[in-house]
Amino acid sequence: MSKRIICTRNTITVFGVRYATAAAPAKQGKYLPGSHIPILPPSALAESAPNYVLILPWNSAAEVKQQNAVLAAQGTKFVTAVPQLEIT
Repeated sequence: MSKRIICTRNTITVFGVRYATAAAPAKQGKYLPGSHIPILPPSALAESAPNYVLILPWNSAAEVKQQNAVLAAQGTKFVTAVPQLEIT
């Protein structure tokens, strides 16, 4: 089964994405608009050890990768799409 992510303006339609994470407590426990994907705390990444992490705020990619270095050591790949598609 292929995984697809479609981003249009402020709405994300996702097939195969189980959750999003946000450090802001005010966002946790809510859902992404239009997709009903739950927003969990960043600790959810360590608990589920995903194969890929999509980082939408590309300007924070280095910080997110640093905070999740343990996941990278376990084989998790980090994906950014802006300014260009990159998988590390």
